[in-house]
Amino acid sequence: MTPDVAAGEDGLRRIWPDRVQARLDAIVDGGRWREPREFDALGPRGSLSGAPVVSFASNDYLGLSAHPAVIAAATAALERWGAGAGASRLVTGSRPVHTELEHALAEWKGTDAAVCFPTGFAANLGALSVLGGPDVRVLSDELNHASIIDGCRLSRAMCTIYRHCDTDHLSELLEAHPATPTVVVTDTVFSMDGDAAPVEEIAALCRRHGALLLLDEAHAVLGPHLPSSLTADPDLTLVRMGTLSKTLGALGGFLAGSRGVIDLMVNLARPYIFTTGLTPADAAAALAALGVLRSSEGDALVQRLSDLVARVRVPGPATPPSPIIPVILGSEQRALEASAALLADGLWVPAIRPPTVPVGTSRLRVTVSAAHTDEQVAKLVAALTPLRETMLAQAL
Repeated sequence: MTPDVAAGEDGLRRIWPDRVQARLDAIVDGGRWREPREFDALGPRGSLSGAPVVSFASNDYLGLSAHPAVIAAATAALERWGAGAGASRLVTGSRPVHTELEHALAEWKGTDAAVCFPTGFAANLGALSVLGGPDVRVLSDELNHASIIDGCRLSRAMCTIYRHCDTDHLSELLEAHPATPTVVVTDTVFSMDGDAAPVEEIAALCRRHGALLLLDEAHAVLGPHLPSSLTADPDLTLVRMGTLSKTLGALGGFLAGSRGVIDLMVNLARPYIFTTGLTPADAAAALAALGVLRSSEGDALVQRLSDLVARVRVPGPATPPSPIIPVILGSEQRALEASAALLADGLWVPAIRPPTVPVGTSRLRVTVSAAHTDEQVAKLVAALTPLRETMLAQAL
């Protein structure tokens, strides 16, 4: 073998290692490096790298992941059915607890039926890939969750982004092609800013134009809550997506809607058909959590969460309040430094950076749980006050 040939083969062998390393270097250089950090905890208080911290970054908004009834239900399911479902739901992966959970979710959401997916991400992928198609338009809010963005890509539909929560822009788009089957999809509470979509206005537009409305209610623990006049409207095709991992503190996602839409999902949604079913323990935990949520104890937890959020959030026009409270700092470095300072004080609030949020809007994303104590929240507010004062001074 000649030296030139050997050099050429060596170059070919380096194509992918070099490509991977170049992309990793770009992530580091941009201040966007991420890696999991082990949090040894049950609830918001735990240990991070051996140091005691309180997390203000969890989506377990009501603290139900640690509720005794939820843990007991998951344990009983493990003992009865084992650790996994063992197959996809349409093969041998369905257990009685799956059916019971889907009936309870449909009743909770005021729909004919519901179907569970292993994650909320999979639920959005399934919904949009089934509802879309080359002859369909999808109109999506510009700040929708990544699962919706990827679902739009998989839908094979004509996708158009409308300005964030701008119903005038949405109306213009709906009027542009009135005869084209259209899906309008939006988060009800946006995961990085914590603001709420004008759901009833969007629903009215969809009703007027015959568009299907897909609502992602993953973060809507404090609302917006849909009135029965909307959920029971025969002139509105409504599909409600939710997670089992946030308000309910378990794992999984679901779609709730008319019997026809849900039957379509069961028969056509690839993220449902071609994956192992939700574990029985997760299904049982979610079912128990839903029981707690719909009780007087649940009412008290929601009120507790609302009260704590009011102590942390800066008063403003956002209605309803959300447990997601952003502190926008601008650069990746500023967000990382602020997060490190809080962590040194025993408060874990990770920095959120691009591509999760737009360039120039790196932030602390504070999330509040009903499981936080008054003392923990007071310490957080005291730590955030200097950051907020600096932000206000820079804005003036």
